[in-house]
Amino acid sequence: MLFNSLQFIFFFIVVTLAYFSLPHRGRIWLLLLASCYFYAVFKPIYILILFVTIVVDYFAGIWIENASGPKRKWLLILSLVTNIGFLAYFKYYNFFIENINHVIFNLGSAQQLELMKIVLPIGLSFHTFQAMSYTIEVYRGNEKAEKDFVTYALYVMFYPQLVAGPIERPQNVLWQFHEKFNYDFENLKAGLMRMAWGMFKKVVIADRLAMVVDYCYDNPYEHNGFTLLIATIFFTFQIYCDFSGYSDIAIGAARVMGFKLMENFEAPYFAKSISEFWRRWHISLSTWFRDYLYIPLGGNRVGEVRRYFNNFLVFMLSGLWHGAAWTFIIWGALHGIYLVLAQIRKKYAPFDAESFIPKSIINVFNLTFTFVLVMITWVFFRAKGLTNAKIILSKIARISTYGELATPFSSNEMIFCWFLIAVLILKDKFMKQIRTENTPMFYLKFTVLAFLCYFLGVFTSNQFIYFQF
Repeated sequence: MLFNSLQFIFFFIVVTLAYFSLPHRGRIWLLLLASCYFYAVFKPIYILILFVTIVVDYFAGIWIENASGPKRKWLLILSLVTNIGFLAYFKYYNFFIENINHVIFNLGSAQQLELMKIVLPIGLSFHTFQAMSYTIEVYRGNEKAEKDFVTYALYVMFYPQLVAGPIERPQNVLWQFHEKFNYDFENLKAGLMRMAWGMFKKVVIADRLAMVVDYCYDNPYEHNGFTLLIATIFFTFQIYCDFSGYSDIAIGAARVMGFKLMENFEAPYFAKSISEFWRRWHISLSTWFRDYLYIPLGGNRVGEVRRYFNNFLVFMLSGLWHGAAWTFIIWGALHGIYLVLAQIRKKYAPFDAESFIPKSIINVFNLTFTFVLVMITWVFFRAKGLTNAKIILSKIARISTYGELATPFSSNEMIFCWFLIAVLILKDKFMKQIRTENTPMFYLKFTVLAFLCYFLGVFTSNQFIYFQF
């Protein structure tokens, strides 16, 4: 079910009203059944995949807690293999077969391996990683195994963050399902305001920018470098508004019922370095890779070269997590290269510019430079294949040579898009922290956002970009 649909609005209202009308146990059952329905709207058969992994991880958590010695590790491996196995099959099987076939063809053989007709379940990477974090935390002794099957199933299935995060840890969410949250008007106001701002970012900013981005990126051969540069800048903000808009709606919907989900974005385009960018962007994923991959690989405790390799590996795997395509792998690898080069420069070529350049100028330069580096990587993230990415970057790089400044878009269209980006930059952090204690002002602000979404929004059943992951 799409957040940006009338169906979800009715779903949210009915579920929320029923939630506060039931005793605690009834609420847990309601949320689980509602979450199952929410997911089944996309494709009912794939709820069976979640059911299998939920059963495996539920019993694995209990057995791990009660086991000792090597048996605990083998039980953890069983859980991880089950989760990763489903993810590998549905998301990566055809990708690896295609690459194997390419190697076979280049070796001169006409024999080809058969591809499977596989449809990727919505949000598989998200709930797989959330389920894995549970068994890992139980194994580490940081979380008690959840004995109630319905509560554990809800931990994996909770509808606000089921298909696009935030990827929650059991320490933050599981205990909340054991609490009975009374109706709180302040939670209602704060949650609805957060949902309204998230909806504004999605349907007004992201989906309107998408019309320009899709027009250019779907056929880059037909557009000049300046047009593609504008489309790339617009995509940089589109993907942020699309993904953070989902997180805002998810956090807001949960807040209305009393639940508190983790923040997933903290103004990432104000970062002044790549490392800071990843402390602000998709926080639940970057911290997941840090805690469950980078640190187990040795973290900062290993030698210098090994540390660089670990950083690069983590980011490359992050790219692969996003999608089964070389464009995503290169996107992740570029971020890994950026980070490693920054670490090398900091150690071997320290440069204290603050001694003769004002700090404000340095900050502006670092912010702009980081934004440009990130924007370059988004070309690979959005392009339909490596060939298209190469064409887009080469045309953008030759703008000064060609002197092409004409675009196929009207001036009014461009002005409106740039205006929306300016609104985002100026208001996003403020709106996330907006005070709602003043009830008349809450009604006014919420009504304004609702009207803006209705009159300026693009309602063409556009899925959130991160649903494909």
